Amino acid sequence: MCNIESMENQQITHKDYTTWGASYQLVLPLNFEFQIPKNDPVRLLRHFIGGMDLSELYRTYSRIEKRQASPRQMLAILVYANMNGIFSSRKIEAACKRDINFMYLLEGKAAPDHATIARFRSRHLSSCIKDIFAQMDAKLDEMGELSLMQLFIDGTKIESCANSKRTRRYAASRIIRTSCTLPGAGTATPRLTGTRPSCG
Repeated sequence: MCNIESMENQQITHKDYTTWGASYQLVLPLNFEFQIPKNDPVRLLRHFIGGMDLSELYRTYSRIEKRQASPRQMLAILVYANMNGIFSSRKIEAACKRDINFMYLLEGKAAPDHATIARFRSRHLSSCIKDIFAQMDAKLDEMGELSLMQLFIDGTKIESCANSKRTRRYAASRIIRTSCTLPGAGTATPRLTGTRPSCG
């Protein structure tokens, strides 16, 4: 009887180390590639940028630290961030620490901080971004993923020769010039400008 009671006490007081607790150790695979689907766009992006000529980008560096993300990896995470609507350098830094796809692009390197990302974008990428994007367009056209026969622009406002502001200014100037040629123009005051014209 005593043996049965002692066994029950041992079962009750036995600590379960498999339950969730403060000392729980999260287990992640050493190779993130197993966690990413084969058709994920991040795989194509990594392969795509890996085959580009980035010599112009590498020339903007005086030296490259081996422990930090390489210029190729920095370009990859920046392009992938823009593909997913992430533009803030602080949000990109957070994604590199939390998102498995960004970790996959970093290839085991430590996540860059927001200052490094902003510096890469302003000092290094800005000087050769036209050449890099031209390579991307040519490669995508070669793959049949992009047609260079049509041109699309974003929502940037571009002032044209026929916009409303130019039209109003042109109409006002025509009225002023016309009023100067009419009899009594010296006393005429155009309504559009509210000022007395100088007619000589």
